[in-house]
Amino acid sequence: MTTIATTTSAARPVRRGGPTFLSHTLLLTGRQVRAALRMPAFLVMNIVQPVIWLLLFGQLFKSVIEIPGFGVGQSYLEYLTPGVVMMLALFGSAWSGTVYIQDMDRGVMDRFLTSPANRGAMIVSTLVYQSLLAVLQSLVVLGIAFWAGARFEGGVAGILLLLLGVVLLTAVFSSLSNAVALLARDQTALIGISQLITLPLMFLSSAIMNTSLSPEWVRNVAAYNPFEWAVIVGREALSATPDTGALWGHVALLAALAAVMATLATLAFRAYQRQA
Repeated sequence: MTTIATTTSAARPVRRGGPTFLSHTLLLTGRQVRAALRMPAFLVMNIVQPVIWLLLFGQLFKSVIEIPGFGVGQSYLEYLTPGVVMMLALFGSAWSGTVYIQDMDRGVMDRFLTSPANRGAMIVSTLVYQSLLAVLQSLVVLGIAFWAGARFEGGVAGILLLLLGVVLLTAVFSSLSNAVALLARDQTALIGISQLITLPLMFLSSAIMNTSLSPEWVRNVAAYNPFEWAVIVGREALSATPDTGALWGHVALLAALAAVMATLATLAFRAYQRQA
């Protein structure tokens, strides 16, 4: 009996404990969070920036709701807030690839590639970190808007849906930024490409101005603008009577695009590995 028990025990595969995709993602995300905490000025800038954007745009353009045809049935601050939330998510995620470039320049990326670090976790951790930062900024914007007099009838559920849009938009452009960084391997190129993409996307949307007052070609382009999709999600989520079809339809579009961009970032990472 002892022999049989010993043989059976020896035949079983030994399960070795070790880091998993999830634990690696948490560790690598924590690394980026700690790096940010070591730079208090960076954190202050990311908190103050949304306040400046919201109050500045809110005062500069508050009279546009009086233009015939604007017709939003709410204050301009309430109309603007979802747009500012998504603008911050867009611009923040477009710079996500700078983390990879810094790691390349310091030789950290090569050390990661020769370590047991999970490759998927190396990609996902940047998305998680950027999402956390974007959510924090979004909550600051909503708090300041409420303090300034804006009221959002969507309630807690609406805020959670807006944050879902923030996370999806962040995933889309963080993945794109990471792919560009891995392929270009140059900070200047990343900055140039980010500005080339983000500024037109912002102005070809209803973030600041209702597109019903824009030329027809702008409205046509906005229909295919992923930034506009996120703005629609945020605006519908916070409204008293949301168009659920438009809301969930654009959530689905953002989710599908996020999956495509994540695949692109994965392919770019593999290309970098082959050339490293």
